[in-house]
Amino acid sequence: MTSHVSHSSGSDLSVISGDRIELVEKLLSIGSALSVAQDLEELLAFILTKSREITCSDAGSVFLVERMDDDSTCLLFKVAQNDSIPHVPLREFAIPITPHSLAGYVALTGRTLNIPDAQTIPPGLPYTLDRNFDQDFDYRTCSVLVLPMQDNTGETIGVLQLINRKIDATIKLTPDNTLHVTQSYSVWEERIVRSLASQAAISIERNTLQNNIEHLFEGFVKASVQVIESRDPTTSGHSERVADLTVALAHTITDVNTGPLRHLQFDHRQIQEIRYASLLHDFGKVGVPEAILNKRKKLYPEQLAVIQQRFAVAQRTLQLECAEAKYAYLVNHASHQHLEGQTCSHCDYLQGLDQQLERAIATLHQYQALLWELNEPEALSNKRFEALADDVLADLTALAEYKYRDVNGELQPLLTPQEIEQLMLPTGNLTHREWQVIQAHVTYSYEFLKQIPWTKQLKAVPIIAYGHHEKLDGSGYPQGLKGDQIPIQTQMMTIADIYDALTAADRPYKRPLPLHIVVNVLGEEADKGRLNFDLVQIFLQKQVYRVLGHGVSNPSDAA
Repeated sequence: MTSHVSHSSGSDLSVISGDRIELVEKLLSIGSALSVAQDLEELLAFILTKSREITCSDAGSVFLVERMDDDSTCLLFKVAQNDSIPHVPLREFAIPITPHSLAGYVALTGRTLNIPDAQTIPPGLPYTLDRNFDQDFDYRTCSVLVLPMQDNTGETIGVLQLINRKIDATIKLTPDNTLHVTQSYSVWEERIVRSLASQAAISIERNTLQNNIEHLFEGFVKASVQVIESRDPTTSGHSERVADLTVALAHTITDVNTGPLRHLQFDHRQIQEIRYASLLHDFGKVGVPEAILNKRKKLYPEQLAVIQQRFAVAQRTLQLECAEAKYAYLVNHASHQHLEGQTCSHCDYLQGLDQQLERAIATLHQYQALLWELNEPEALSNKRFEALADDVLADLTALAEYKYRDVNGELQPLLTPQEIEQLMLPTGNLTHREWQVIQAHVTYSYEFLKQIPWTKQLKAVPIIAYGHHEKLDGSGYPQGLKGDQIPIQTQMMTIADIYDALTAADRPYKRPLPLHIVVNVLGEEADKGRLNFDLVQIFLQKQVYRVLGHGVSNPSDAA
């Protein structure tokens, strides 16, 4: 594309052979640097810096074409540099893409503007110089080179603007000397910078694509966590808290300069890998039956409903049997006449039947109350049950042996052996079989995560997540790994997972433990060789748990 403003008179930049070789080498090194740049802000600053170096420009700026929510586009002012005014405050802002501004005109048309003196742009052209900067900072814009940054399809994705090509890079410009120490941009420089701008556009597009992919995957991870929590609302927020704790521990370890962990360092990508593994460590719960995931008590709600019906039928049966006994007795003693003031053996017998019924119903209610109490996950571990262990066992034995007549007149147990087994769980609310189903979520997580085509930097996510229930002494599951067989990142996550499980206030089957008790539990697990002792020490000494807003109530809590 050609310039819409004529160049200043004079020959193009004269470059001797040696300088050309140096320039080519510089361009090659710039191309290599552009190909590996990761951070967008650093990339844009690098592009502008090198463009200014090549052209000896005093100042410059970079705009990116930004698509808005309503599908309209604007120019986003991203980077600015100025050697003569180095401390200009920079704030990102958007301007509409119109032909009235220099950058807007280039963005719309894809044409390069090479203007010898922006203060004297001929009338009749659609664009003019925005003089606000010059007025605000006592600056004078003269020569300007504005180029489109276009991707390999020819689409303009940004605008590179260079200002005031100096005759000597060391000169500091003032409004008085600018006209004398600046010159027009040559055709040679225009070609070189345009080539650089094309390279830059490809690098920016690659960087943007990378950011979009990461943003997309971040959304996928968050959606996955929502799926987990929708199936298991009792642990809502658990995955995020474990991720926050594990990442905080990783950062803390990276900052450690002494001790056995001083050589352990985690860079940005490794931290990201740890975070994704932590967020997705429980994804396998999607393969666990929802009834088990959402189980609050020892018995399922539908089991309780059936048991309540049995109690109701048992009570009605007792009442019916009592009524039948009374009726049979009265039929057999139809000639009996009760005389006022006289003892009546027949009346005593009938009253005895009523009292027997009352005792039987009272016993039934006692069993029902015992059942409701035993149905609580921590029932058998509270002090009342410990003090009355023998009485409770006797009542439970009697309850297990209790039989009632159903509507068909057949004897049925009030509680089945399976229900008795569930009620007799010493802690928690899951049977051994249910625990096995829950534990399978670890394998499900691994099998799911293994299917994702992770990048090289994130390829360890499935393995890190797989071992979060393993213990260093081999007592964990599902593989029974020991020691160094468990990745150090997993060992960190395990500590975070245990901490959150003990302190979480949203678990219906247990109460959250106070911090000083959790600290002791983690310490004991480390002493027994189940958790990494050094990691636990860092976790506690540096109070990593404060990332969740948790604190110690007194100094002894952190001992």
